[in-house]
Amino acid sequence: MPRPSHPLIDRDRVIDTALKIIDAEGLAACSLPRLSRELGVKAPSLYHHFADRAEIMSEVARRIVLETVVPRKRHPDDWIEWFVTMSVNFRRAITRHPNAAPIMLEHVPRDVLSARYDDASRFLTEAGVPPHLHVLILDGIENLVLGAGLMQAMKPTGTRPRIFPHVSRTEESALAAALDANPWTTPEKLFAESIRTFLRGTVAAVTPTAPAPLP
Repeated sequence: MPRPSHPLIDRDRVIDTALKIIDAEGLAACSLPRLSRELGVKAPSLYHHFADRAEIMSEVARRIVLETVVPRKRHPDDWIEWFVTMSVNFRRAITRHPNAAPIMLEHVPRDVLSARYDDASRFLTEAGVPPHLHVLILDGIENLVLGAGLMQAMKPTGTRPRIFPHVSRTEESALAAALDANPWTTPEKLFAESIRTFLRGTVAAVTPTAPAPLP
């Protein structure tokens, strides 16, 4: 499709508008015709900045990741808590946009994440964490954050503040008792402790030996 000679909109406005539509009405609502109408332009104007809808969705995912607040203060002695805070902030960025959460799987913005992981690896080195554990830690955190964030975002609105909703105290009595004993009373607190436990366990248990072969 030919592009008009002069752009009528900029990339940031397109991304902002796309995310606004997705937040309000869901992914399916954010078609190129709808986006064009919302911006007050014709569809060819979008092609000044984006090849197709997939590229717009990729930039929406990038925008969500960039919303993650990076903790400014960090000290090698408190590296675990820095990573816990970073993970919680990333999860919050995902759950702020529940309708857009599936985009994070299809359009993971590796350019942003790779730069942040490089910085995180440098911090791990400062903290005395052996280099052979860095990829295990960074990949593990990414999987935990994306998994927890997507699961939380996809829950029905009324059940999001709850852990294991709809548990029957008569039919699932052991689980009900476990919930009563659980000291981490919100999904976010439980997630933070999961990250904390993962990091402590990784450093304590993993040695620089060759990995065991998969069965």
